[in-house]
Amino acid sequence: MSAAAPSPTIDPVERQRYERLAALWWDPRGPMRPLHVLNQLRSAYLLEHLAAHFGRAAADLRGLRVLDLGCGAGLASEALARAGAQVLGIDAAPRNIEVARAHAAAQGLSIEYRAGELVEQLRPEEDFDVVLVLEVVEHVQNLPGFFAQAAARLRPGGTLVASTINRTPMSWLLAIVGAEYVLRLLPRGTHRWQQFVKPAELDALAAASGLRLAESRGLRYVPLLHRAGWTGSRAVNYQSRYIRPAAGGA
Repeated sequence: MSAAAPSPTIDPVERQRYERLAALWWDPRGPMRPLHVLNQLRSAYLLEHLAAHFGRAAADLRGLRVLDLGCGAGLASEALARAGAQVLGIDAAPRNIEVARAHAAAQGLSIEYRAGELVEQLRPEEDFDVVLVLEVVEHVQNLPGFFAQAAARLRPGGTLVASTINRTPMSWLLAIVGAEYVLRLLPRGTHRWQQFVKPAELDALAAASGLRLAESRGLRYVPLLHRAGWTGSRAVNYQSRYIRPAAGGA
């Protein structure tokens, strides 16, 4: 008897929402402005820590295979491709992928993009040194299935980086009420508090997939100044980095 097909992880409501926003992804002063600000901070982190993890010179990711899940129009994908990584970006919204391809081509970057469900877009033999799930786990349905599928593509010795929003009263106040209704930094309905993910929940999913927590840190976005920085508090935004131990290693 053949194994049952994995359950879909794409939330059709979320896909439609981001389809409508696709043309605005690369406008640094549009509705995606918070993502542009966060991407500057995160890209610097990724270039530093991935180079260190793989024993490279600073910002040298040549030869590394990167999977960027929920890549949107390619903000993180482009930053890593500029450092020499071989990047595959996958997103649920086909229009996002169209915009990502066009922007990468205009920048002279060679990035492969695919649209659709994760398990349908990857060949069985494809695996990666780095898997990114940035600002995506709070938008999927069947989170355990999505995370397990993502982690399964990580090579031994590889690292998975996830960023999301904690499910706390503070995140409801700041990320939804403040960002969407008061300051209108994001379109209303961008987030649903019930889908936010606590750090312990993410850690449990990682452990179930054989990954070890390497680091977790809080993110702070200051909307009036449009600045982002690292913080010791994970009450709202946070980022966690996991490692799949090398064969026979710790």
